Amino acid sequence: MKNFFLFLFASAIIISATSCKKDSFITSPDARLRISEDSLKFDTVFTTTGSITKSFKIVNENDQRLRLSSVKLMGGNSGAFKMNVNGMPGSALTNLDIAANDSIYVFVSVFVNPSAANLPFIISDSIFIEYNNTVRFVQLQAYGQNAHFFTNQFINTSTAWPNDLPYVILGSLQVNANVTLALSPGVKIYVHADAPILIDGTLLTNGTAASPIVFTGDRLDEPYKNFPASWPGIYFRSNSKNNLMRFTNVKNAFQAIGVSGPSVNANPKLVLQQCIIDNAYNAGIFCSNTSISATNTLVSNCANNINIELGGSYTFTHCTVASYSTNFILHKTPVLNVSNFAIQNGSSVTGNLQADFTNCIFWGDNGFVENEVLVNKQGTNVFNVNFKNSLYKATTDPANSTLSAVIKNQNPFFDSIDVVNRYYDFRHTLNSFAPGINKGSASTVTTDLDNKPRPVGLPDMGSYEKQ
Repeated sequence: MKNFFLFLFASAIIISATSCKKDSFITSPDARLRISEDSLKFDTVFTTTGSITKSFKIVNENDQRLRLSSVKLMGGNSGAFKMNVNGMPGSALTNLDIAANDSIYVFVSVFVNPSAANLPFIISDSIFIEYNNTVRFVQLQAYGQNAHFFTNQFINTSTAWPNDLPYVILGSLQVNANVTLALSPGVKIYVHADAPILIDGTLLTNGTAASPIVFTGDRLDEPYKNFPASWPGIYFRSNSKNNLMRFTNVKNAFQAIGVSGPSVNANPKLVLQQCIIDNAYNAGIFCSNTSISATNTLVSNCANNINIELGGSYTFTHCTVASYSTNFILHKTPVLNVSNFAIQNGSSVTGNLQADFTNCIFWGDNGFVENEVLVNKQGTNVFNVNFKNSLYKATTDPANSTLSAVIKNQNPFFDSIDVVNRYYDFRHTLNSFAPGINKGSASTVTTDLDNKPRPVGLPDMGSYEKQ
């Protein structure tokens, strides 16, 4: 009988200890917590004001209770996302207990009116989860407006995109070799921060003066909508051919347009007509041993407006290339940098270069740059760089160049330059003393960047013709 009571006593102690262990809280920052999802993506395209609910589990994988000191929506109550944790609604909940080897559900709803034009295309938030001084996050993402959404999209057959809804690019967009992507007038392309546009085939952007095509970042809310480097840019790679961009605006990219490799046929690899390239963090147009023909094109307020390396063949006619320091980009490099070499694997490699700049303006604000045109040559390759009837800011004429009827260091008197309010009008002021008016040479160009007649009298320098 005595042994029986000892057995009962020992069993009680074991049961009590086990119970106490399960009832107590684990306080180690190494406590095992599993979250079933690291992100929730609400990828349904809304057609009317509506909501979608998704959920994830928070699992306590320990033999003791675990206390979540905080579960909260980082965007608070004002965002599009709403949260409910095990039946308790709220944007910030505290001291939530999960039993040993148990779990709780977190339900997340998003409420979106896709016709609200002030919404970004991608709405983001996150849920903050804290326990034992350890922090975890679950990312939230939803579409905010009606659009065509493409994620890591490959264009494998020739395709035309109509102007019915905006196009949002996530991940990347790649046009494969021997395939054409044609964009109709007015198409707007909104590109996510990690989504380069890669052209191995052909890109045709057929905008008009009334309905230009636009490439820009997908953040339309303040202050992000004017940030440079909002998206990577458009890259025309070695096999790409017969590309045409007409009445197309490329804004707020890291490197707006990159073109590499010689043309694979007798045509320029890229033709730019009446385009605007603006606010690129790195380069507006970056060229490496390739061929471009640009007419009536404005390249403005980029860290490096036009950068040509390793030679190639280039014709720029009636183009305005200008930069002014902004809150985002400090103007400290020439607006035009031309060379026939590049550093590859630690060594300088050279190529043949033919570059003609006719009826152009190259200008920048006062400050860091005295010579807005820089031409560098290495080696004995063919090297022809010509400036004809062009205006540029410089204390020293560009070296290694042929100059004809150029105007140096005369303010072009653009219509409006308002750095504070980010308003730039690169048309000629109507004052008769604007030096580029009637100073261009005769050409076959019959309209300007506004699609207005050119010339009026004699041709004007730059992208715009004074009417």
